[in-house]
Amino acid sequence: MTLQNLYEKDFQEWVTQTIQKLQQKEFNSLDIEHLIEKLQDLGKPEKRALESNLMILLAHLLKLRIQNDVPETIKDSWYRSIIEHRQRIDKQLRDTPSLKSYLKLAIDKTYADGRKLAIKAGKLASFGIRIPQKTEYSLSCPFTLEQVLDDDFYGIED
Repeated sequence: MTLQNLYEKDFQEWVTQTIQKLQQKEFNSLDIEHLIEKLQDLGKPEKRALESNLMILLAHLLKLRIQNDVPETIKDSWYRSIIEHRQRIDKQLRDTPSLKSYLKLAIDKTYADGRKLAIKAGKLASFGIRIPQKTEYSLSCPFTLEQVLDDDFYGIED
């Protein structure tokens, strides 16, 4: 059975045989198409983790900007979340420096989801807290890349 056929039948055996072929430098017998596909997939979890952290960070920056009049106890939880997600992003960028070139695109990709999250959370406001209108949330990211990464920036306009 060829490696190409094995890929469809028994993925784990395909991995084992592919490793053996690489170790033995039998490059001509490799299933190059599937090998390239799997190598491309390896970077996806790191990008997804970065996007997830950015989405939460952007949502909380937006909440602080739009709902800055909420009680301090609520704002404090948003501040803590911003700090935590910035630290996660910083660690990801230290561990995988090539992700820095993906940051701007990642912000563009995740802003809409962060906005949606902030809007939904804003609609849950209670106990006299103002519920913001959807139109108060900018359709495009109002923060620069530098602001998003700045440890001293919290989305609040001066």
